Amino acid sequence: MATTPKKSLGYYLSVGLLRGLNLLPYGWVARFGAGLGHLLYLIPSSRKRVVHTNLRLCFPHWDEATRERVAKASFVHAIRSYAERSVQWFADGKKLERLIELDSAVDLLDPNMPPTILLGFHFVGIGAGSVFINYSLHRPCASLYTPMSNPAFDAMAREQRGRFDAEMIARGDSARDVLRMFRKGKPVMLAADMDYGARNSTFVPFFGVNTCTLTSVSRLAEVGRAQILPFIGEVLPNYKGYRLKVFPVWENYPSGDPDADARRMNAFLEEQILKMPEQYYWVHKRFKTRPPGEPSVY
Repeated sequence: MATTPKKSLGYYLSVGLLRGLNLLPYGWVARFGAGLGHLLYLIPSSRKRVVHTNLRLCFPHWDEATRERVAKASFVHAIRSYAERSVQWFADGKKLERLIELDSAVDLLDPNMPPTILLGFHFVGIGAGSVFINYSLHRPCASLYTPMSNPAFDAMAREQRGRFDAEMIARGDSARDVLRMFRKGKPVMLAADMDYGARNSTFVPFFGVNTCTLTSVSRLAEVGRAQILPFIGEVLPNYKGYRLKVFPVWENYPSGDPDADARRMNAFLEEQILKMPEQYYWVHKRFKTRPPGEPSVY
């Protein structure tokens, strides 16, 4: 019998805050998060250093003023996104419909949708985009996620992120679960643009930097005969909400060459980042795993 995770005072305070913020107008919550981000950016921190390191590696041609502007905007967006989890985790479908524009190149309601990988990317709007694509499918789906270290928070997040009929599958040895979802006709959502270590990964360029990149997307698509449907969650200006952009299905993917497919995925991501570099999660240690013999960049 599964045990109920022990809930601390911090858990109740945090969940209470998120639920309370969800009761406020979205614009207030977004402004609160942005204000907090501006304050925290004034304090030296390891995450702030990670942002600057990533931007120096990816955009060595930028001058100091440009890098500082994008670093600050990205950091503020990241902190703001944590406050906006109140909406992403606790808002009902009608509220999400008012806040999120859907711009889809495909019919998400297609009853004959083949096995599909919904491929997300870590822009600051990924939380809103992920929950709204679940909602917009109007069918059971599945989503891969990285478990939180705190069991109580993990259980709460899993429940809220899956509230629109999404089965949450922990990352790790999840290939069988993904293939099982395909057989059940469930689209599977995952993101592959973080450093998950050398296992099931290859080193391919990302903005000219040799980067540890997952090949599992290509392999799952090949074994499951699944199509790739990329999507991005974008934060709209002036605290207006979000846009969920669903791109056309990738043609000739997988190619049979996992390394080539990984390069294609990174090239697609580069193209999207250049449109709004301040909205990418540069706070993550994207270059943590280095090729043998290379020193750490952090």
